[in-house]
Amino acid sequence: MSIKTNLQAAALRKAYDFIDRDVQINLPRIIEIWDKLIPKGFLEEQLSVVKSVMSDTDNIWYKYVMSLWTDIDDGIRRSIFENFIVNASMKYSDLSDELQEKYDCNIPWAILMDPTSACNLHCTGCWAAEYGNRLNMTYEELDNIIGQANELGTYFFLFSGGEPLVRKSDIIRLCEAHPDCQFTAFTNGTLIDETFVNEILRVRNFIPAISVEGFENDTDFRRGNGTFAKVQEAMSLLKSKKVPFGISCCYTSRNCEIIGSEGYFDQMIAWGAKFCWFFTYMPVGNSAVPELMVSAEQRKFMYGQVRKFRKTKPIFTMDFWNDAEYPGGCIAGGRKYLHINANGDIEPCAFIHYSDSNIREKTLLEALKSPLFMAYRARQPFNENHLRPCPLLDNPQKLIEMVEISGSHSTDLVSPENVHKLAEKCRPISEKWAQTADKLWE
Repeated sequence: MSIKTNLQAAALRKAYDFIDRDVQINLPRIIEIWDKLIPKGFLEEQLSVVKSVMSDTDNIWYKYVMSLWTDIDDGIRRSIFENFIVNASMKYSDLSDELQEKYDCNIPWAILMDPTSACNLHCTGCWAAEYGNRLNMTYEELDNIIGQANELGTYFFLFSGGEPLVRKSDIIRLCEAHPDCQFTAFTNGTLIDETFVNEILRVRNFIPAISVEGFENDTDFRRGNGTFAKVQEAMSLLKSKKVPFGISCCYTSRNCEIIGSEGYFDQMIAWGAKFCWFFTYMPVGNSAVPELMVSAEQRKFMYGQVRKFRKTKPIFTMDFWNDAEYPGGCIAGGRKYLHINANGDIEPCAFIHYSDSNIREKTLLEALKSPLFMAYRARQPFNENHLRPCPLLDNPQKLIEMVEISGSHSTDLVSPENVHKLAEKCRPISEKWAQTADKLWE
């Protein structure tokens, strides 16, 4: 890290240590001694936000920050601070601009990768159910990807699948081998048991994001009877052991009103979740169910609900489509993240199953400079209205252009999907959303 970034990191560590000694007393006092802890001119914009929160003990976000000390294991909290705040954020910011200019390509903040295509569930509308356990990356391949990414300043890694916890022993090995990285996994939660939770407490740098799609009837509708009960057991175990976790919600035309309800937000908090990542259903794969795509009115409903409850509910939330205005459009294609599937295909996004590179044939940097990723870089943002960020869901012609100009192929080895056919499934919804989104953006 640069001298300036090292000073910033050192100042933040001092602030953390001060708060950690007695959070109830020292959290409110941090403002009083802020000037003594933070060098003048450092992190002024970020710290102004923190100060505004800390100055009001009745503020919902003050209470949220306080809960990070009361509800989370000390070792895990310290690891999150060091790996996510210092390494994955500050170190990345320090290097990314320099490397993007040097290599003239996107440098990802995070990498999502699939250890396996295997899954213990067979959810309606999910492409992973078609693959079975035929696709896997070895531990050595996963380890090598992390090493290459670290050289580019990337220290945040997410696992998906399939069900990533089918490979939970290898995931723990990776956490051990890379203690300076932050790991998480999108998991259905059914394979989380006490042994695995104890392993999380030991390695400290792993946080699960459990997929829940409403209450019992809504979750079991796509996932099978009894799934919801197993997920509740997993969340209860994590909460009791003070292991932080989040929730991953896919909102569909069927469950949107429930997912966006105040009752559901309150329930996520009661379960013990500290964050929630919202996704909208994408009709990816020839066996997808387009009827599960949300309407323009339902997407608008989620847009309003997430923003409303951010002001009143102590849970950090992010909607990867409706919140694209904050990062300035689509974050895929390596701009902020990319996806590597269980076959090693390097894809611009978890929902874009087209590629012109494979990690077994190219380095990560070579893939970032490939025609498909450079096509992304040249066109981002895909729309001046950042409420229409996606090259598939919101601007389907853009995806067709990029796939064709780069010569990319479908990475679905079971049932390859023609990009024109995929785009056509999204076009009617895209056109209706454009009218709503343009009004909201104005």
